[in-house]
Amino acid sequence: MTDTKYLSIILGPITTEKSENEKNSKNKYTFKVIPKATKLEIKEAIEKIFKVKVASISTINVKPKKKRVGRYGGYTNKYKKAIITLKDGQTLDLG
Repeated sequence: MTDTKYLSIILGPITTEKSENEKNSKNKYTFKVIPKATKLEIKEAIEKIFKVKVASISTINVKPKKKRVGRYGGYTNKYKKAIITLKDGQTLDLG
């Protein structure tokens, strides 16, 4: 049974061309997580939700960017990006 605490940490996968190449060649997966999450919390959440073993985690704080729509200006939301490397022989099914 999955705890809702773990589900609230992981916001979703990031699927870009670079992240897909890393997934196929280096067994690295990229996720969008809440900004206050620590590496240990992210590791526990991934292991409990997907039932895999995590080898290492890298995190990046993505700062808000300035955007405009017509004459109205604002900023995008900030978030944290987690790049997860799985142990050998482990795979993750996101679809």
